[in-house]
Amino acid sequence: MAEANNKAAQAVANIYQTPELWAKITFTFVCLLIYRIGAHITAPGIDVQALTDYFSRTQGGGGLLGLYDLFVGGGLSRATVFALGIMPYISASIFIQIAGAVLPTVDKMQKDEDGRKKLTQYTRYLTVVLALVQAYGFALFTASLPAAVSHPGPLFTVQMMLFLTTGAIFVMWLGEQITENGLGNGASLIIFFSIVERMWPAILQTFRFVTTGAIAPLSLVVLGLVMVGVVAGVVAITVAARRVLIQIPQRTMARGRQREAARNFIPLRINTAGVMPIIFAQSVIVIPGAIAQFSGNAKAQEIAELFNPQGPNPWLYFILSAILILLFTYFYTSIIFNPVDLAENLKKQGGFVPGIKPGAKTAEYIEQVVERITLPGAIFLTFIALMPIVIARLVNVPFAFGGTSLLIVVGVALDTMAQMQQHLLLRKYDGFMKKGRVRFRGRQTTTGF
Repeated sequence: MAEANNKAAQAVANIYQTPELWAKITFTFVCLLIYRIGAHITAPGIDVQALTDYFSRTQGGGGLLGLYDLFVGGGLSRATVFALGIMPYISASIFIQIAGAVLPTVDKMQKDEDGRKKLTQYTRYLTVVLALVQAYGFALFTASLPAAVSHPGPLFTVQMMLFLTTGAIFVMWLGEQITENGLGNGASLIIFFSIVERMWPAILQTFRFVTTGAIAPLSLVVLGLVMVGVVAGVVAITVAARRVLIQIPQRTMARGRQREAARNFIPLRINTAGVMPIIFAQSVIVIPGAIAQFSGNAKAQEIAELFNPQGPNPWLYFILSAILILLFTYFYTSIIFNPVDLAENLKKQGGFVPGIKPGAKTAEYIEQVVERITLPGAIFLTFIALMPIVIARLVNVPFAFGGTSLLIVVGVALDTMAQMQQHLLLRKYDGFMKKGRVRFRGRQTTTGF
C-alpha cells in the first residue's frame, strides 16, 4: 500500500517536471472554468425559480429533459446561456458518424485527410442547425410553463434562439480548443465536469436525508456498498477487452533493414458502444411521456404512465428498456466498428491471425468474435441502466444514482489518465498505470463517450 502511494506521489510530481503536460492541464482547467462560469449565467426573460420548480416536480423534466439537463450540468433547468451545452455538437458528430456507415461517399471522406476536414466543417454547420432547432423548442417549452416567462411571444423566442445558439457555438469552440491544445477529448471532458459538479449536492442531500430520517442508516450503508460495487464493475467492463493474437512476420524494409517478427494483440473492447445504447433507449422510451406532456390528452397521459419507472407498475418500462438497450448495443457497435477496415489495415502491415487467412476470412473471424463479446457488454449496460431504479425502490430512497453518468465519468477519467500516461512515458517517467505491450490498434471510432 505504501509503495503504491509512493508511486502515485512520484507520478504526480513528474507532471510538474513535464512543462508541456502541465501547460495542457492548465489550459484545459481554464477552458472548463470558463464553461462552468457561463453555465451559471441565466438567459434574460425567464423566471429561474418557476423553471426549477417544474423540474423538481416532474423529477427531471419528464425523462429526456432530465437526461439532457444531466449532461449540461443543470444548465437547462436554470435556463443559462449554455443551456444546450455540448449536446448539439455531440448529436451532429453522431449523425455524421452514422452517415459514414450508410453512405459510401461519407465513408470515403472519413478515410481521407482532406475529407475529414470537410466533415469537421459539416459537423460545425450541423451543430448550428441543431442548436437553432433545440433553442426554438426550449423557448416554446418555457413559454408554455405558468409564470416562467415574463413576456412570451415572437420577440422572446428569437431572443432565446440567439442566446442559446451562440452559447452552444461557444461551447463547441471550447471543446475543440481543449481537444487541440489541452488534455483529453474536449466534448467528453465538458460532459464529465457537468456530471461531477452535480454529484456534490447529491452527496450533501443524502446526508441531510439521513439526519431527517428520510433514509435509514442501514439503507445508506447498503446503497454505499452497491455504489462501490457498481463503480468497480464499470471500471472492469470499461477496460475489459478480448485480445486477438496476431503474428507479424519478419520483413525486409528499405535499405536492407530487417523488421523482426513479433506477436501482438488486437484488443476488442467488450463495451465497444459505450453509453450510447442507454441514451438511445431512454430517448425512445420517453417519447410517449413527451407526447402526453405537450398534447395534454388524458388518454395519452394514461399510456405514458405505463412507461414511467417511478409509477406503480414499472415492469413494462424495465422490459422495454432491456430489449431496446440490447438492440441498440448491437446496432451502434456495427456502426462504429468496421472489421473489414481492421482486417485490411492488418493485411497492409503484413500481419495475420494464426490459422486464419488474411483479408475477408480475417474480417469474418473478427466480426464473429465481436458479436460474441457484445452480448455480455449489452447485458452489462442493461444492468447498469436499470439497477439504480430497482435499488431506489427496494431500499426506499428518494433518489437514484445514475448508471449512465457513472459510465461517462469512468470512461472519460480512464481516457484522460491514459493520455497523461503517454506524455509521462515520452519523457521516460513512470505514469499512473502499469506499462504493457504495444498492441495493434485497428479502426475503432468513438463519439468521445
